[in-house]
Amino acid sequence: MSTQIPPRALPQLDLDNKAFWTGGQNGELLIHKCGDCGYYVHPPVNFCPECDGRDVEPQPVSGRGTVETFTVVHKQWVPELRVPYVLALVTIEEQDDVRLATNIVNCEAEDVRFGMPVRVLFERHEDVWTPLFEPDSAG
Repeated sequence: MSTQIPPRALPQLDLDNKAFWTGGQNGELLIHKCGDCGYYVHPPVNFCPECDGRDVEPQPVSGRGTVETFTVVHKQWVPELRVPYVLALVTIEEQDDVRLATNIVNCEAEDVRFGMPVRVLFERHEDVWTPLFEPDSAG
C-alpha cells in the first residue's frame, strides 16, 4: 500500500465504479459494456442508456485512445502537485462518445496536441489505480 500522499483526490469506491478504479491492478482499463447491444457505458452504471438493458458489466478495453481536448494547468493547487500538467478528455478507441477525464503524462505539456494518440498507464495510491495516458508512438 502506498504511503505517499497522492497529488489528487481519490474517488470513493462503490459497486458501480470499483472495477474502473481498480482494474489497473491487473493492467486493465475496465469500461462497463452492455451485453445486449454492445454499447460502452461511462461513467459506470448498472444499466445501458442506449437500450435500457440491465446486462452491463465491466470489460477490458485496449487502453488506446486520442486526446479530444485538453488544457494546461499552471496553478499548483496542492503542494505535491507538479506544474504544469495537462488535464485532458481522452476518447477511447472502442467508442468515440466515451471520454475519460485524465492527465497526459510522460511528455512536455507543449507537445500535447488535439487528436494525439495515447495509451493508458496507471498510478497507484492506496486501493485505487488512476488511469492516466501517455503518448502512443505506435498509434
